[in-house]
Amino acid sequence: MKLSSLFESVPEGAGDIEIAGLTADSRRVRPGFLFAALKGVAAHGRDYVAQAKANGAVAVLSAGDLGADPGVAHVVADEPRRAFALAASRFYPRRPETIVGVTGTNGKSSTVDFLRQIWTHAGKRAASLGTLGAIGPGGVIDLGHTTPDPAAVHATLSALADEGVTHAAMEASSHGLDQHRIDGVRFAAGAFTNLTQDHLDYHADMAAYRQAKLKLWDLVRDGGPAIINADAAECDPFERAAKQRGLDVVLCGWRAPREHALKIVEILPRPNAQTMVLRWAGKEHKVELPLIGEFQALNAVCAATLALATGEAPEAVFDGMAKLKPVRGRMEHVGQSKSGGHVFVDYAHTPDGLDVLLRAARPHAPGRIIVVFGCGGDRDRDKRPKMGAIAARQADVVIVTDDNPRGEEPAAIRAQILKAAPNAMEIGDRGQAIRDAVAMLKAGDALMIAGKGHETGQIVKGVTHPFSDQDVARAALGGQ
Repeated sequence: MKLSSLFESVPEGAGDIEIAGLTADSRRVRPGFLFAALKGVAAHGRDYVAQAKANGAVAVLSAGDLGADPGVAHVVADEPRRAFALAASRFYPRRPETIVGVTGTNGKSSTVDFLRQIWTHAGKRAASLGTLGAIGPGGVIDLGHTTPDPAAVHATLSALADEGVTHAAMEASSHGLDQHRIDGVRFAAGAFTNLTQDHLDYHADMAAYRQAKLKLWDLVRDGGPAIINADAAECDPFERAAKQRGLDVVLCGWRAPREHALKIVEILPRPNAQTMVLRWAGKEHKVELPLIGEFQALNAVCAATLALATGEAPEAVFDGMAKLKPVRGRMEHVGQSKSGGHVFVDYAHTPDGLDVLLRAARPHAPGRIIVVFGCGGDRDRDKRPKMGAIAARQADVVIVTDDNPRGEEPAAIRAQILKAAPNAMEIGDRGQAIRDAVAMLKAGDALMIAGKGHETGQIVKGVTHPFSDQDVARAALGGQ
C-alpha cells in the first residue's frame, strides 16, 4: 500500500513509496516497513530509528522530535499514536461486521468471553480479543497485552474476518484507550463494567483513569448502544458522557430500570451455579447460570445486554447464558478436596476485585473462606494495605504470599500487606502457600487463590519462571 494511502499528509515526493507493513517495534521491522517512533513510558522510539533502518524501514512516523533526519521518508503528526492507529486501520481494512468494546477495571475478560460464547450459541461466527488473547473459531492467538498495539489489533481483526468471523468483542483497557491503540475501530456498541482503583502507577489519579475509560464512547458509532452497569459506583458519569455523545444508553444489573434495560430481579446461589430471574422488554426470564459468584452473574448480564442490544433474539441469548463455561482464571473451579472443600482460582488483583471475589464466594461456602494472595511489584503500592484489610475482613483464613514481585524485594511487599492483616499467615513461596491452604480444607470450605488467574509464569527480578496456580492446586488435590 502506498504511503499516501495511510496518512493525510506525507513528505513531498514520498507518497508513492510502497509500504509492506508497519510496526512500533524496531525489532519487528522488515524490508519495506514503516516504523512508528513513538514516545513510551520508559523509552522513546527515536532511539531505535537506526535499528529500524538497518532492518529495512523505508519510512518513519514521529511527532517531529527525532532530533535528526532519519534518512528515510519522515511522516510528522501532531498525535503520532493516533496517526499510527488510523494508518493501521487503513492498512488492514478487513474486519468483522459487528465489533463491540468493553472497558472497566474488572470484568472485561469474562464479559467479552461470555459474549463470544452467547454469539456462537446464537449461530454467529464470533471471536473475543483481550487479556486471554484472540479466541475465535480457529483457536487462540496470543496478543501480549489486554489491548495490543494498533498494528496487532487491526492485523488480528483482519485475520478474524478472513476466517469468516462476523462478530467480535474486544477489551478496551485504559492504557489502550489513552494511547490511541484502538483508534480506527468503529464499535457497534460499547460497555462499561466498573471503575475502581488500579493502574495509578500509569494514570496520575483516579480522575485521569476515569477520563481514559470514557474515551471508549468516542469510538462507538453515532447513536450506538452504550451498555452500563447500573450497580457501578461510577455509573452516573459514564451515563452522562454517553448521553452527551448521543449514544443509546442501556443499563443492566440490580439497579437497572424496568424498561429499556436488562434488570436482575433475583439471584439464588447454589453450590456450583445460580438461578437468575431477569427482566427484558417487559418479560421475565429464568436462567440457570452455570457459574458461581455474583460478579460473574453481573459479567454474564453485561454480555447478554450487549448481545440483545446488537440484535440477538432474547430466547437465543438467555439459552446461551445457561450454557456458559467459566473463563480460565476467572472464578475458575479447579477441584474438590477429599474433605469436601472447593478450590477456585481468580485474577482479582485490585482492592475492589478482591473484595468482590471474597463476598461473592460467601453464599457458596457454608464453611470457611481461605484466601491466598499477594501483590505485584513495581506497581501501585497504595493498594497493598487496602487488599490486606479487605482479606482480613472478608476471609476466615488469610495467607499472604508472593505474586509477581518483579524488581522489588518480595518480603517488603508482603510486609506492606501484613500491616493491615496482622493475623494473616505469611508464606513467601507461592507454591507452598497453595499446598498448605489445600491441606487445611474441610467440608464446606472454599479456597480462593487470587491475583494471577490465567497467568502461567511468575516474574522475579526480570525473569519469568513457569508457574500456574491451577497446576499447583491440582497437584496438591491429587496428592491427598
